[in-house]
Order: sequence, then C-alpha cells, then structure tokens
Amino acid sequence: MLVVVALFAAVGAGSIWSTAKWSPGLALDLEGGTQVVLTPRATAGGTVPPEQVQRAADIIRQRVDATGLSETEVQVQGGQNISVSIPGQATREQLDLISQSAQLRMRVVLYAEPVTPPAAPTPTDGASAAPTDGATPTDGATATPTDGATPTDGATASPTQSADGAAAPAALQAAGTATTAPAEPAPAEPAPAEPAPATTPPSLAELATPAATPGPGQPTGTPSPAPTDASDQSWLSTPDLAAVYDNLDCSDPAQRSGGVVDDPARPLVTCSQDGLTKYVLGPAELEGTDLTSAVSAQATNSQGFNTGAWVVRLKFNGPGADAFSALTTRISTLEPPRNQFAAVLDGLVVTAPSVDQRFGADVDIEGDFTRESAEALAQQLQFGALPVSFTVQTEDQVSATLGSEQLRNGLIAGIVGLVLVVAYSLVQYRALGLVTIGSLLLAAALNYGVLLLLSWLQGFRLSLAGIAGLIVAIGVTADSFILFFERVRDEIRDGRILSSAVEAGWHRARRTILVSDAVSLLSAVVLYVLAVGNVRGFAYTLGITTIIDVLIVVLFTHPVVALLARTKFFGGGHKWSGFDPEHLGSVVARHALHRGERRPTVAELRAAEREKARSTAGAGGGQDEADRTTGRDEDGAGS
Repeated sequence: MLVVVALFAAVGAGSIWSTAKWSPGLALDLEGGTQVVLTPRATAGGTVPPEQVQRAADIIRQRVDATGLSETEVQVQGGQNISVSIPGQATREQLDLISQSAQLRMRVVLYAEPVTPPAAPTPTDGASAAPTDGATPTDGATATPTDGATPTDGATASPTQSADGAAAPAALQAAGTATTAPAEPAPAEPAPAEPAPATTPPSLAELATPAATPGPGQPTGTPSPAPTDASDQSWLSTPDLAAVYDNLDCSDPAQRSGGVVDDPARPLVTCSQDGLTKYVLGPAELEGTDLTSAVSAQATNSQGFNTGAWVVRLKFNGPGADAFSALTTRISTLEPPRNQFAAVLDGLVVTAPSVDQRFGADVDIEGDFTRESAEALAQQLQFGALPVSFTVQTEDQVSATLGSEQLRNGLIAGIVGLVLVVAYSLVQYRALGLVTIGSLLLAAALNYGVLLLLSWLQGFRLSLAGIAGLIVAIGVTADSFILFFERVRDEIRDGRILSSAVEAGWHRARRTILVSDAVSLLSAVVLYVLAVGNVRGFAYTLGITTIIDVLIVVLFTHPVVALLARTKFFGGGHKWSGFDPEHLGSVVARHALHRGERRPTVAELRAAEREKARSTAGAGGGQDEADRTTGRDEDGAGS
C-alpha cells in the first residue's frame, strides 16, 4: 500500500509542478500523430542501395528511442523512402532530430573566424557604433583523457557556451583594435609615441589564392601543390574555396539548414549549428561508423572523484582509435584553430574541441555543458552515423488507425476477464476469494501508477497491444493465487491445521510461482528485444505486470493469508472460509467421520499433527526442513 501511495503522490506532484497527467499517453493506433517521410540523397545522381536505407532506418529508430518516445514506427517504403510516425503532437526538437539524418564525419579545422552579427541601425545624430570585430573569441570545448589526467601542454582557455547549449568552437581573431590621435595636441606636451601595429592573424585571402569564379557548393578540384596531410594549409588554395567561403553567410538561417552532400576527400566550407562561427575544414579523417559510443557523464579528476562538470565521453573502435590517435598527435602541436577537430553532422559543425595532447580510443569533450546540452550533443554524435543523407519529403498529421472504439472494446474485454476471475475465485474459494479480489485491485493500482509514471518520465504510450498485455496479466496473477491456495488446501487435506498449512503450502508454491513468472518475464524480454512495432508494447506491459505479480504475491497475498489463518473464522475451518477440513477431505476429518465421531476441533487437529510428527521421528523417518520449522512454531504457540 505504501508503494501505491508513493506512486500516485509522485504523479500528483508531477501534475502540479511538471507535465505529468492522470491518464497514460496513447500510441499511434489509438490517438494518431505525426508522420515524416524521408527521401535519400545520393551523390552524383546515383541510387542508394536498399541495405543502406534499411541500416539508416535502424539508426533513426535508435535515435528516436533515445529521446524517450515510445510506440514510434519507423518503416522503409519501397526500398528507398523511410516513414517515421510519432504518436501525438511531435515537438520541433523531435522533428529536427529526425530530419537531421546525414552522415557524421570528423575533420580537422584549417581556418575559422567568428561571424559578425548584423550591424545595428546607424544613429541619426552621427555617432558611430563601437567596432565589434576586435574582440578575441575564447576557445571552445576541449578534449581531455577519460582518466582525468592533466594535459601535458599548457592550460586551455575557459570555454564559452553557444546559443544551443553546446560549447562554442574556437576561432581566429578577425581584426585588431583601431586607435585615433588627439585632434590638437598641446604645444608643451611631447608628441605621443606611435603605437605598435596590432598583430592580426592572416586572413583566408592571405593564406590561399582565391579562384575568379565562385562555386555554388563545395569547392572542386585539387590544390597545388599537393597537401601532405589533412591539416596542410595547401588545401586552402583549392579552386573556388575562397569564393565559396565569401558567399557563405552563417548569420542567415537559410544557409545553415544543413543537407550538404559533402565529399570526404575534399575540404568543406561550413558553419557551426548556432551560426556563430564559419569554418574551412580539411578532408574527413574519421566516419561516424568509427564511433562506438557517445554518452554524457560527469567529469572526474585524477583521484576518481566527480568534479560536478558535465562532459561528452567518446569511445572509438580499433581502426577509429588508430585514426583518432594519429589525428590528435598531428594537431596537438599546431596553433589555433588548427589544433581543433570538428564533428560534422548534416554538413554543419556540432562541436569543434581543441586538442593539446595525443588521445586513443577514449576521450572526454569538456566545455561549459549543462546536463541537457551534454545529453543532446551525445545523442547527435551517437546516432548521427547514417550511411546516407536524407531530405524531408512530407510531414503530415495522421489520424488514429483504430481509435476510441477499439480502446473501449479492449477495456471492456479486460473488465469482463476480471469479473470472470473474481466470480471463479468466490465460487471456488468462497471467503478466500476476497483475498484474490484485494490482490487484483492492488495489482491494478500498481500497474496504473507505474504506467502513469513511465508515461510522464519516459514518454511511454499505451497501444492496443499493450492493453492486451495488461489483460493477459490478469490470468498470470490469478494463476499465482490459485497455485498458492491449492498448495495450502493440499496441506489441510494431509491433516495440518491452517496456520501450519499456510507456511508449508507457501514453501511448496513459492518456487513454482517464481519459476513461472521468470518464464513469462523472459518471454517478454525476448519479444521486446527482437520484435518491433506494437509487439514491443505487448512485451513491455507483460514484463511490467509480471514483476508486479511477484511483488503482490510475496508482499501482500502471502502475509494476508497468514494473518487470516490466525482468525477464528478461517483458522477454525468455517465452511464458508474456503479452508473447511471436512469439505476439503482432511485425513483426520475423514477418519473421525468413519468412526462416527464428532468433527475434530482445531486443538485436536494440532495435537494429532504433533503426534504424527513424533511417531514419524521415533520410527526413524525424517522430516523436511519445513515440517521441523512448522512443528517448532506450533509447539511454541501451544506453550
């Protein structure tokens, strides 16, 4: 009961201070939702193999599941398009996560500069605004070893947080700060010394020879002379690169909508996702398939204690670890921003941490992360490794495939099944059937509370198949009660009194109940792992109700029956109790009736039970552990 009260108290608090509701969310078949159809984009007008589309669908399904959505359907249509159906009203973040379906690649940074925000309106009084391009941007996220060791090189600059919550990447300073001389210096004062010229980093035009004709997309051709590696600045002399760079306006949201089909063998001109930085990146050195995991975690120091900061922890496979080790070894000694590597998803930079030492298979990305921004970046990196890029073909609202009528019919079927179980319990077990009713009501309350909690915290949605799992659970729960009650009645038939029969019967039934529920739980787990769609909803609710069945039988049904056995009505063997020895055909009661004697009392049954135990022990026979324990309990109670 305390668990039920705690569950509903949590849901009530969530309904007041959060988004919890008093009814679980419904799946596509009962409520409808949003359907997004994705079309693959192939390079150079080619076709995308069906196996790559299927693999992309699997990754999109993992990506959507990671957001907490339940009962989402991801299907391949015609071997090319991918249909994603989300229950209910999908949020903009969920739709963006689905449409952000390009390949993940890691490239080194060749050149970067901050994007100057749009100029403010010119004041009418002739005053000029202060220049905004002279500030030096701070470094962004930094990569550190996962064991918390201090980098071998100097300290890095403090990270700054970008608009989307991720750490802002580093950039070159655009220009120095201008100074002006006094209008009319005083004659008595010496002339001020001429200030030293400000040192500014070279511009892209100074690092490369721009082409005369701008290209519409990624620069084509190869630079001259041939670069020695991906960090070689000879890539900046690639034909059309400077024109593409000049024509890219990262402050315009339309130009950072993603969807670039980039060639991994050539440099890439692109923006950060927040539009604050413009990059020139070298050829791709790692693919998203080289990344085995990306999770958010709390940073630890060299002693293993949490520092309270959030990091994104990356882990690479064997070839990826070798490639990443070579990359970080090369760029760790370079000047900013060439000591950064950029993770590019859908043609945009999601993060560009700086590196000051060599790394292997494991690395932490540090920055001014919150828990939410670290989880968002980890999901982008973890599920961004699609084998092909996609465009959103359609985005529509779909109606429920089944609707409220089928939901009502499913609930009616569950109520009918519950009534039949209750009726059978009252007929078969008489007053003991009230224990069955109480156990079923408590199980129903627990199931409903858990569904409300999961719907609030994990986005669980109830489908018609899930309702079927709940209905099947009624039979599973009733089966456990029947097994326990019948074992107790078997012990009464053997001549035990009720209090002794309850403990002996529980000892015999407990293992069978646990094995039966373990088989049901294993079936639910296998279905959930191997199946897709609504079958997973059935497996999910079946697994939940099976676990609750074990809790109900162990923590409620058995203790309640043990308490009832101490009452006069049940312990005395009333004919409506369900434990009447004469009705059950007790051995002692049958012998008394055969001799024409009166019905034995409870005290006489207890004495006959002890006498039977002593005679068995005196004859050299052994008692099992349950009989010895029960005998000690009864002797203690009798004294």
